[in-house]
Amino acid sequence: MLSRRFILLAAGVLSLSPAAFAVADANVGPVDIVRSFDDALLQAMKNGRRLGFAGRRDIIAPAIHRAFDLPLMTRLMTGLQWQGLSSDEQAKLVVAFSDFSVASYANHFDDYSGESFEVDSQPVDQGNGDMVIKTRLVQPKDDAVQLNYLLRKSDQGWKIIDVYLSGTISELASRRSEFSSVMRRGGVAALIDQLHKKTAQLAH
Repeated sequence: MLSRRFILLAAGVLSLSPAAFAVADANVGPVDIVRSFDDALLQAMKNGRRLGFAGRRDIIAPAIHRAFDLPLMTRLMTGLQWQGLSSDEQAKLVVAFSDFSVASYANHFDDYSGESFEVDSQPVDQGNGDMVIKTRLVQPKDDAVQLNYLLRKSDQGWKIIDVYLSGTISELASRRSEFSSVMRRGGVAALIDQLHKKTAQLAH
C-alpha cells in the first residue's frame, strides 16, 4: 500500500544538487507550488512500471528542484555542525542529499492504484511569514495519508522547507537527529558515504 511507502519515504531526504537549482516564479503562490509537486508525483506513479526507475527519477527530480528550498533544508538538517564544514564538504553533502532524496521518491512512487491528492486551498499562516499547506493522499484501498508542507518565501519565490507526515512528524527534526548522530561518529565523510550507499540500493 502506498501509505506504507509514504512512511518509508518520510524517512528519506528531500534534496538536490546546487547545479540543479531552478529559479522559481516569485508570483507563484504556496498552494500552486504544492499542487505542481503533487501532480508530478502522480505522473510518475501512473506511468511507473513503463518508465522504470530512471524514467520516474527524470520526472520527479525537476519537480523537487522547483518545489523545495533544499540548500536551506540541508543546512537545517545538519544543524550546528554545518558551520564547521568547509565549502567543499557542504557542496558534497548537498549533492549526496540530492541523489538520495530523488532516488527515494523514484523508488517508492512506482505504481498507481487510483490514488489522488487533495490540497487545501487555504494556507495556514505561521505568524512569521511561513505558510503551511495541508494535503491528503487519498487511497481507494487504504486510509488517507495527511501531509502538511511548510513553505517559506525566498528570493526564488515560495519553497517547501519541511514536510509533516500525519500532520505532525517533522522531516527536519527526524533528519537532524539522524544526521548529527552519524557525523558525531564519523564526520561528514561518513554521512556522505551512507547517503551514497542508500541511493545505490534504491536504484536497483
